[in-house]
Amino acid sequence: MRVVIQRVSRAKCTVDNEITGEIKKGYVILVGFKSEDTSDLFEKMVDKIVHLRIFEDEQGKMNLSLLDVSGSILSISQFTLYAQCKKGRRPSFDGSAPANIAKPLYEAFNEELRKYVPVECGIFGADMKIDFVNDGPVTIVLDSDELM
Repeated sequence: MRVVIQRVSRAKCTVDNEITGEIKKGYVILVGFKSEDTSDLFEKMVDKIVHLRIFEDEQGKMNLSLLDVSGSILSISQFTLYAQCKKGRRPSFDGSAPANIAKPLYEAFNEELRKYVPVECGIFGADMKIDFVNDGPVTIVLDSDELM
């Protein structure tokens, strides 16, 4: 499982000119799964995401978590996080979990996040347009292979 976290001051996802999710201060997270991933990864990943101290305190130091700032998450499914670009010029996505595995994992992952913070979402598999202001900018990549 791979998650790209972008600290934002605002974000929204639009599908076919309809807003499917919108937040103010918080994270846009891009979430990708590989075929071997299971929900056993969620507890550690969610704990890391909601407690990661990447918001600034009064002294300008990154000392506050998403929980500390009462932030929200805009969660976007992103199979391209497992793109393989080693050969040729066209990426291979063979490392990504197929939709029948990834979609239930994505939905269950978002439910786990909702136990801690408000979560808005895109639509799995849709052509989404993501509009956001990356605050900082701050972008963090979490990989379950490195956290477990």
